[in-house]
Amino acid sequence: MTNQSQPPVSILRRHMLEERVGLSRSTIYDKLNPNSPRHDPTFPKPIRLGGFAVGWLSHEVDEWIGRQIAASRGTAK
Repeated sequence: MTNQSQPPVSILRRHMLEERVGLSRSTIYDKLNPNSPRHDPTFPKPIRLGGFAVGWLSHEVDEWIGRQIAASRGTAK
């Protein structure tokens, strides 16, 4: 039985994430690294796809982008 109300899950690989958020590979991993001065605890966490492959859920990335837009325009809640 499938839940028809949920959209299909879409996974972004790193190069697609770079294009979507406009950040480089090193900046993305800095945002994920708690020891980095550029750490962003709100940045979407990758999911393990197997082996060394990881991906990001596109809806989480879109939500993060939305929060960045709201914060930059002073409309964050």
